[in-house]
Amino acid sequence: MYRYDNTDQQIINERVAQYRDQIGRHLAGELSVDELRPLRLQNGLYIQRHGPMLRIAIPYGMLSAAQLRKLAEISRRYDRAVGHFTTRQNMQLNWPQFEETPDILAELASVQMHAVQTSGNCVRNITTDHFAGVAPDEWTDPRPYCELLRQWSTFHPEFAFLPRKFKIAVNAAAEDRAVIRAHDIGLDLVGNEQGEIGFRVFVGGGLGRTPILGKLIREFLPRRHLLSYLDAILRLYNRYGRRDNMYKARIKILVQALGIDEFGRQVEAEWSQLRDGPTTVPDVEFARLGGHFAPPPRATLPAEDAAHAARLRNDPAFANWVKRCVHPHKTPGYAAVTLSLKALGVAPGDISDVQMIAVAELAERFSFGELRVSHEQNVVLADVRQSDLHEVWLIARRHRLATANIGLLTDMICCPGGDLCALANARSVPIAAAIHEKFDDLDYLHDIGDISLNISGCMNSCGHHHVANIGILGVDKNDEEWYQISIGGQQGNAATIGKVIGPSFYAQEIPQVIEALIGVYLEHRTPSERFIDTLQRIGIEPFKVRAYAGRDRRRTAKVDNREEEVINA
Repeated sequence: MYRYDNTDQQIINERVAQYRDQIGRHLAGELSVDELRPLRLQNGLYIQRHGPMLRIAIPYGMLSAAQLRKLAEISRRYDRAVGHFTTRQNMQLNWPQFEETPDILAELASVQMHAVQTSGNCVRNITTDHFAGVAPDEWTDPRPYCELLRQWSTFHPEFAFLPRKFKIAVNAAAEDRAVIRAHDIGLDLVGNEQGEIGFRVFVGGGLGRTPILGKLIREFLPRRHLLSYLDAILRLYNRYGRRDNMYKARIKILVQALGIDEFGRQVEAEWSQLRDGPTTVPDVEFARLGGHFAPPPRATLPAEDAAHAARLRNDPAFANWVKRCVHPHKTPGYAAVTLSLKALGVAPGDISDVQMIAVAELAERFSFGELRVSHEQNVVLADVRQSDLHEVWLIARRHRLATANIGLLTDMICCPGGDLCALANARSVPIAAAIHEKFDDLDYLHDIGDISLNISGCMNSCGHHHVANIGILGVDKNDEEWYQISIGGQQGNAATIGKVIGPSFYAQEIPQVIEALIGVYLEHRTPSERFIDTLQRIGIEPFKVRAYAGRDRRRTAKVDNREEEVINA
């Protein structure tokens, strides 16, 4: 993984000192709340429903064991001994004390971490495939390019105050696991007939209030031109993006307004002033960055470990875990392991300080001291020997990190929702808990098979509900929490935005509605079909009919000790 040089460390140390001074001046009454707001946001500090929330950057989802240990220590000392992994592969602390946040940033800097640009209208954390560097379907490692983009975007003086936040994702595998078309810019690493490395460039994607998939703006961009071309896109956005309406400020609205052809023409015109200039990246720089991501010293092993194969035959529980949580690796004898943060009774993406220490120890013992955070809010050990998988499973199980549900219904993406977030219209975590309790049968979950269910507490779509097979969106109706259901969304190469099935439901109905949707799938599927395949074959109508069948469109609520009917609109 990338390691700071002296310049990197000096920059982060200086930022900590600057932030400490800003907070000190605010506490002394020298900086108003409004004056402090943009300063604290670009250091990851929000003011949420119950108090401050600090979002910590995890560039392209990579952590060392030492860094995770530090996060555990920080969560224990300054928070409530728990952290929350987000869909942007970052970590949030939801209960820090405002005046202690400079100390947290100083602690982070001691292990080459920070919270810079995890908020604000700037380029946010660059994300990529959590199996980067080990996936068999990957043709090159995307992480050096992510690091290049991180260095380019951090403190970029021209793009510190964009019309709205800006998100970039990179993919280099046959299957897109980074959801690149749901980003402001999506980059797909490809090669051309001359053997050059470059990018297919997508622009104008994003979820939120107006979900749109990015459009292809350039079929092949030579890698040396990556930064100058992105400069051109961002300059155009910075110049013409809406600043009068935050709901129409994302680049996707500008692309829609101009049309992709006209937007592309204007980008090319802007790029003509920048191409082959100082931001052209030489091969020697790509080589330097690539050196930080050289493969670890993996052993030469047989493709199949005999003892591992025997355990699979003799231990059904272990075999189920391997089926769902262990993934192919490009190096014979190795595997990647997903540690599930979706155990029953735990908010999806939450990890305790004790679990962090356990994962750090697993990484040190079994995966060269490194780990990844996935945008599905789980943790990945990327380099585990097949012969070690059983021991990893036993240790993970002791710490409730071995739920065999990866890719299944209870492997839900879920934002913190109304329990914590000031923007949320409704709670998300209790809905996730109710669904998990309803479907707390691994045999049944394995029978249902691959399916995605994502939950967002508001239209910002931090839970990525738009690109889930089943999406749940919290909405506010007359100060009550209701939930809108969409189906048919998916990630990957065939990314699709789901469609709303009809009027929203109240919270108590949601588990039964999900059960009804699953029931339609089980009745109509063929032996080889996933939920999304059956839905695409038979259409939305049978699911919609079942979801509302027999539903009493009135529910009883107690108000001032008298009964009255509340119409479900």
